Amino acid sequence: MSTPEMRSDAGRLYRRYLSAVMLHTHASAKACNLGASDLYALNVLDLAGAMTPGELGARTGLTTGPTTRLIDRLEQAGYVRRAPSPEDRRKVIVEPIGKPAELDEVMAPARRQIGEILGAYSPEQLDVLFDYFTRAADAYQQAADELRDGEKP
Repeated sequence: MSTPEMRSDAGRLYRRYLSAVMLHTHASAKACNLGASDLYALNVLDLAGAMTPGELGARTGLTTGPTTRLIDRLEQAGYVRRAPSPEDRRKVIVEPIGKPAELDEVMAPARRQIGEILGAYSPEQLDVLFDYFTRAADAYQQAADELRDGEKP
C-alpha cells in the first residue's frame, strides 16, 4: 500500500494548530484564575474519573510535591476532594466535585467557532476527523507513557 503524498507544510500547520490550542488553554485557565496545570488536571479527572494522587501526578507529568500542591489548590477552590479509596481505605483518591463556574462561559466563543467549522464538513469527513482524533490521542498517550517510562524512540 502506498503512502499518500503529504503537504510540504503539514508539520508546520499541525504545530501551529497545537500551539493555538495550548495558547487557548492557558488563556482559559488564566481567565478562570487557574494555572494551566490546574485546568489540565481537572480535565484529566473529568475524563478518567477519581484516581490516586500518584495516578494524577503520572497523568499530568508532575512529581509528588507539585502534585500535592495542585490537589491542595483544587481542593481549596472546591473542585476536588480527597476521599478514602473504596478498595483500600489506607489510600486516598482525588474525586472531581466541581468545575470552574466561568469555564463554560470562557470557552463558549471557541466552542462556537469550532462548531461552525465542523458544521461545514460532511458526515463522512467528520468520521475521518473523529477517527483521527481517537487514534492520534491514543498514539500521543502511548508516546508520553514511553517517554515517562524512560523508553527512547
